[in-house]
Amino acid sequence: MRILPILLAPFLMAAGVAAGQVGAKHPPLPQPVREGKVITDPNAKFTHFRVGNKNVKSIYVDGRQVWVGTSGGVVRYDTRDDSFKLFDTKSGLLSNGVFYVGRLKGRLAVGTYGGGLSLLTDEQAGTWKTYNIPEGLGDAFVYDVLEAKNGDIWIATWSGVNRVRGGALDDRSKWDLYTVENTRGGVPNDWVYGLAEGRNGDIWLATEGGMARYAKGRWENWNHARGLGAPYEKVKDAIAFKNDPGKASVHHAKQKEEMGLSGVDVAYNPNYVVSIEVDKDGQVWAGTWGGGLSRFDGKRWISYTTADGLPGNHVFMLHRDEKGRLWVGTNNGLTTWENGRFAKTLTTADGLFANNIFAMASAPDGDLWIGSFGGVAHLRPAK
Repeated sequence: MRILPILLAPFLMAAGVAAGQVGAKHPPLPQPVREGKVITDPNAKFTHFRVGNKNVKSIYVDGRQVWVGTSGGVVRYDTRDDSFKLFDTKSGLLSNGVFYVGRLKGRLAVGTYGGGLSLLTDEQAGTWKTYNIPEGLGDAFVYDVLEAKNGDIWIATWSGVNRVRGGALDDRSKWDLYTVENTRGGVPNDWVYGLAEGRNGDIWLATEGGMARYAKGRWENWNHARGLGAPYEKVKDAIAFKNDPGKASVHHAKQKEEMGLSGVDVAYNPNYVVSIEVDKDGQVWAGTWGGGLSRFDGKRWISYTTADGLPGNHVFMLHRDEKGRLWVGTNNGLTTWENGRFAKTLTTADGLFANNIFAMASAPDGDLWIGSFGGVAHLRPAK
């Protein structure tokens, strides 16, 4: 892919967003507005959209609309007329922190940080129906949602994973919750960050204690002791973050103690899986916290690190595009896995807003939307 020059234009003021120019300091943020229009140049090769001091945790391309989930609400951007609108607690959501945006049972769904799972029932009026703990949700913190081929809905939370049999969200009797306790350790950790469906209908979970698979009513899991994530000796000289989460959180400290990592005082935990994807060949990929990228070929895990061409050993995002390419977002840029190796790494020099990649979506026309802390890059490949 060839990524080319620049566009400078205001955009998404609702989320505190403005466009920035590559190679120059970003201008001061204007006062936010909740909706409006943007003047854009469709011939520009990439555009930067600022969201202020916020993370972009999820992006969803929905036809000609692009939904951007941030820690300050979710923004709908219409590429047909460059209009935008912010949805947040002032318009019906219970929390501004958004970790998931997608479609569920035909409706736009938003998984929030402390406000449960909300479905947009009337887009024009901006009204929502929220599913929370009283409706069966394991926790008000929702990280991912998956509508399986058999109609079941899976919801990743910080207190286990929900399965809603047949997708019957309004039938409390159809809600199941799987935790470490009631699966007898089949779910290795109750903090579930990601979900994916295998080619044969197996459901995969990315958790803070490793990977889990639910198949034919049975659980199996893998952690570092079973091959997940690269060993510390391989990555210790390439750990980007020196701040150890175990020093700030009792939960994280417990995880490190269980792994025998109490003496490691940097951001490394190969059991902590923060991203997940299944590729076109049915292989399962897991992005770890400092332990690089791991691939399960059906029998064993194989790990890749910066020594193998991975841009960074913290893998925040995995995405499979319409052509079947696997995109890997790290703390140090974006790359693809093609023909058994990592292709050229894209960084801010190639049009990214920042090198820490937390979210990504691709459109059928080849356009890429890539989210980082502070903003989104819209990249248009050469025609």
